[in-house]
Amino acid sequence: MQTLVSRALTPFVESLDHIQGDTVPALERVLPNARVHLMVNLDEDEFRTYEGAAVQRTKGAVLAGPHSEATVIDTREQRHLVTVNFRLGGAARFFDTPLGETRDQLIELDLLWGRDGAVLREQLLEAPTPAATLQILESTLLRHLVDAREPDPAIAFAARAFERGGSIAQVTEHLGLLPKTFVRRFRNQAGVTPKRFSRVRRLQRLVQSIRDPRAADWAELAVQHGYTDQAHLIHDFRELTGLTPAAYRPRSYEERNHVPV
Repeated sequence: MQTLVSRALTPFVESLDHIQGDTVPALERVLPNARVHLMVNLDEDEFRTYEGAAVQRTKGAVLAGPHSEATVIDTREQRHLVTVNFRLGGAARFFDTPLGETRDQLIELDLLWGRDGAVLREQLLEAPTPAATLQILESTLLRHLVDAREPDPAIAFAARAFERGGSIAQVTEHLGLLPKTFVRRFRNQAGVTPKRFSRVRRLQRLVQSIRDPRAADWAELAVQHGYTDQAHLIHDFRELTGLTPAAYRPRSYEERNHVPV
């Protein structure tokens, strides 16, 4: 179930989602997308991420900072979730902690919101319906909206330009900003540098364009998506995903960011 957010939250939040269903327990590699989410696991009171044989466990209510590298998760965590999908720059309006300090981490909400973060999961579990669950979540967000100004329009412009394949130099020149000023403003709003954001979004354009990875012409795809050559694509793909392009086998055509481990 997805709900439209109140007008006060619309500049900052794309959607609130209530997700419930059976999933086959498995480890999956989730590709980066440079997005920020708030997640509450209503099935288990924890989230687990994996790095080799090591398991990192956090409580079941977290802020998932800007996702700029691949993460291995357990799909059992997806059986019953509520999530907040923030717009670019939106999450920064709800937390005192700089977003850059949360990059590629799950930060427990009680560390960010104190008591509100500590009791949120129990409040959501007590809600009688999915709609009531999302209403509680929205009310909590409204209490923590510390700055109602809309996200920096320069950063929104930059993100759109990067989605079209624009370069950092072109964007900086168009905005009339000093490079250091632009990097600082972008990182404050997005939690990642413009360079990292641009690379991750190019990766997303690449994987979304692939119909059958086994038949992909990686040299041609490199040209289409602005890589210097095939070697550049392979290097960037491996660094961001932990996989070579030849090893990329998503869960399904519809879920191209999820790769079974």
